[in-house]
Amino acid sequence: MKKAFILFLSCFSLAASAQTVVKHDAAIKQMVDEVSNKNIETIVRKLVSFKTRHTLSDTTSKTEGIGAARNWIKAEYERYAAASKGRMKVSFDAFVQPQGRRLSKNTLMKNVLAVLKGTDTADHRVYIVSGHYDSRATKAMDSTSFAPGAVDDASGTAVSMELARVMAKRSFPATIIFMAVVGEEQGLYGSTNVAKRAKAEGWQVDAMLNNDIVGNTYGMETGQKDNRSIRVFSDGVPTAATEKEIAALKSLGGENDGASRQLARYAKEIGERYVEQLDVKLIYRTDRYLRGGDHLPFLEQGFTAVRFTEMNENFERQHQDVRKENGVDYGDLPDFADYDYTQKVARMNLAILANLASAPAEPQNVGIITSDLTNKTKLKWDAPKGKAPVGYYVLMRETISPYWEKKFYVTEPNATIGYSKDNYLFAVQSVDAAGHESLPVVPKPVR
Repeated sequence: MKKAFILFLSCFSLAASAQTVVKHDAAIKQMVDEVSNKNIETIVRKLVSFKTRHTLSDTTSKTEGIGAARNWIKAEYERYAAASKGRMKVSFDAFVQPQGRRLSKNTLMKNVLAVLKGTDTADHRVYIVSGHYDSRATKAMDSTSFAPGAVDDASGTAVSMELARVMAKRSFPATIIFMAVVGEEQGLYGSTNVAKRAKAEGWQVDAMLNNDIVGNTYGMETGQKDNRSIRVFSDGVPTAATEKEIAALKSLGGENDGASRQLARYAKEIGERYVEQLDVKLIYRTDRYLRGGDHLPFLEQGFTAVRFTEMNENFERQHQDVRKENGVDYGDLPDFADYDYTQKVARMNLAILANLASAPAEPQNVGIITSDLTNKTKLKWDAPKGKAPVGYYVLMRETISPYWEKKFYVTEPNATIGYSKDNYLFAVQSVDAAGHESLPVVPKPVR
């Protein structure tokens, strides 16, 4: 039986110490448990049934091609939204993508967005979970061959859809968007449109979770089966950082502490807290070699975003024409996907989203005081706008550590820690009475 809480040895000040209790939220645990492997499999097999979801495939048929697929996804989201009492709105995000790379003509494209509006009218935070619903065969421009795309990326689309089904029945202070985007295989066109729209319309996107290729657990080349590890890719130095901001990060040793890297650490802590038999592996790269995904356009617009991908991709299945060659099955078919594994990935995503959307906002103006020569560390910050936290965690780790190692709980927006700022790294996060934690904020030097 998993314990209901985790204890961290912490100190409230230099003179006093206590134990900080990190809580499980029973309501979130209930939602996590409701995520169904059978529903995920049903979604994947239905998407495969459209034969191909290539971005340039048929848009008029009711049973085959990209048009039939997006109409079905929208209808499913609308079915889930019926349980939301009007809080979830479903729509196409339609745009015309001009002819270009891997696009032979101007093309009308449609993302599908299910927006679960937050209940706090003063809380403008937005959290996004996404998968891409288009697929491809071996040739990137082949719009007619069978391209099942079960793992790449019906699996990620199924994560977004299953979370919408479970979470539509609940309410959260902040807004959550469940997204299925198009055009990833042609050039990240769908996610680029949403990211640019979010920037232009002033969406306060605090975190974007991209699930792409999260359904396979067997690495053909290595012979390894890993059904408990999930990679999270994140940038350390923010993709959209200016030269001045990069120089500041270098001077402080903060190259490993951009906002997306903090989201990745948060994903590991919260995901492993709520999901059994799951190891979240932090990969210190924005994406794989020569590859890209739908989190990249959000990073380029200055938003915080990460990518989740299975540990061992099977390249005999991915981007392959369906065939049997020299006794080897090629093609991204649904019979080769691991739905129990995708269920764990979906549960991890839900735990992250539910905690973030329920937590107070991040503390503001977080600073580390540098005016004194001291072996102590003094931090100060302002309370977040909106929902008031009951307290804050000051996080600390050694400069060589990938993870936060200590949590110091304080009730006021300042703290003096008995460790040198020259030897350790720090961050601050808000927390409410139920234990929901905001993303950590790294302090800036102040005098």
